[in-house]
Amino acid sequence: MGRSSKRFRIPVGGTKLAGRDLLTVDDLSAKEIKAVFSLAGEIKNRPGRYRRALQGKMLALLFEKPSLRTRTTFTVGVSQLGGDSLTLTPADINLGKRESVFDVAKNLERMVDAIMIRTFAHETCTSLAAHASIPVINGLTDFEHPCQALTDFFTIVECGRKLRRAKLSYIGDGNNVAHSLMLSAGKLGATLVVATPEAYRPGDVVLERARRLAEESGGTVLWTADPLEAARDADVVYTDTWASMGQEAEAEARRAVFAPYQVNEALFSHAQPDALFMHCLPAHRGEEVTDAVIDAPNSVVFQQAENRLHVQKALMFLLLR
Repeated sequence: MGRSSKRFRIPVGGTKLAGRDLLTVDDLSAKEIKAVFSLAGEIKNRPGRYRRALQGKMLALLFEKPSLRTRTTFTVGVSQLGGDSLTLTPADINLGKRESVFDVAKNLERMVDAIMIRTFAHETCTSLAAHASIPVINGLTDFEHPCQALTDFFTIVECGRKLRRAKLSYIGDGNNVAHSLMLSAGKLGATLVVATPEAYRPGDVVLERARRLAEESGGTVLWTADPLEAARDADVVYTDTWASMGQEAEAEARRAVFAPYQVNEALFSHAQPDALFMHCLPAHRGEEVTDAVIDAPNSVVFQQAENRLHVQKALMFLLLR
């Protein structure tokens, strides 16, 4: 397939991501994450400079879960960089059933330059990457959502918050987004307090890894069952839906358990007066967050959503150039 022109090389601290996979935040070093942020900001502010950066490149988009932001930002993003994309749904592939993950990987590596997959089982994503000789990007699995977390920290920095000074709080379900936020905080030396019910706490393996990373970087990653402890003096308050895709049957039971974790005006009042509110969307208004919080002036949820485009463009540039 086509190659990017050398004239698009920019100073990103000698970062070399070309040909690599992005399956987890842990695939990137702190230096590489900062390089992604630098490039994302450059692309956001000077988009015309990159309109042919990935000319001749083709990205396959594999969806086993429905999507608004992931599909739109990857499709629009690669197009704005001069490349093209092909969307494949379960009706086209039925991954692992109609065709094995191995066979899909071996077919696509001969036809496209990279694969983005949005799926349920993280093993599907890692298996695809193991068998494909081209970059594979995790667009979401039940275990991690690296593109989202990278976008979130980029947005926090863009809003003028200093990661090593700010307190970030995540309140809700210890899900894939929480996992990626924890690893990102550990890498970047940030302070993150995650508040979830005991039965829905983040995975122990991820929590331990994030804590080790934080010890190395000078950050802090903590878990608590107390939402007030997380919200108190927070500079950023973040939440997510209580029942993710595939958990619809649990929605009613989860609503009862998570009710004390709703980010409402009372809980948010314990954060700093200028605290940001963040949500990866889609939001279930009146459940995990109230209208008064998500529509407040300090809410940056739509800035987050837009920044998925810019951060993913930076990732595609670095992986495919």
